[in-house]
Amino acid sequence: MLKLVEVMPRRFRAAIWLGTGKGFVSVRSWLEDGSRCADYARGELHVIQQLRHSPEYYGGFYLSTPKSGSSGTLDLDAVVAEELAAHVSEVGPVEFELPDITTGERLTRPVAVLFTSSRGKLLNGTSWSELWAGWREAAGWPKEGAFHSLRHFFATTLMSNGVEPQEVQRALRHANLRITLETYVHWLPKKDRPRGLVGGLLREAGSVRRDLRADQDQS
Repeated sequence: MLKLVEVMPRRFRAAIWLGTGKGFVSVRSWLEDGSRCADYARGELHVIQQLRHSPEYYGGFYLSTPKSGSSGTLDLDAVVAEELAAHVSEVGPVEFELPDITTGERLTRPVAVLFTSSRGKLLNGTSWSELWAGWREAAGWPKEGAFHSLRHFFATTLMSNGVEPQEVQRALRHANLRITLETYVHWLPKKDRPRGLVGGLLREAGSVRRDLRADQDQS
């Protein structure tokens, strides 16, 4: 991951921290500067929108809700907060007038987009994939190493360090715990199995009962 940070332009490095440090699925899931998406005072990240692109709808780019199960509120840890603040200060967002259908009704509003091209243009899925392929190759990553791999790093790091599966589920915004366990169960820490636990308890209980009977017989 650190090698990837080294080869990426400064304007995109904060996206790596969002993928690695908070499990974001896509750079387009994190979009807008301001408390709508990042509330520094409360220490929260809000995954409530995604930048989509389709020539057939709303003239091209528009804001919609994330795919089912991807939305939610996350804790904003200090390291990610620092990276985001540095990005805003050193790179800065670019403002666009975008259609927004996240509420179910269309409205057009100014949106301060955090991640744009070197020319300050919006990125669709194809252009982002082309950029990522170049960075991945420069970092020596395998071809299957997608941005989504950062999310797996985030999840497996939590699991292998003993974070409760329910907390991992919440962090990944999975719809239910089953999805989390089916995907990452092999990363759960292996603990020593308490062999003979039940038999030992039964043996102890039997011993106590025998001692009680012996006392009663003597009395």
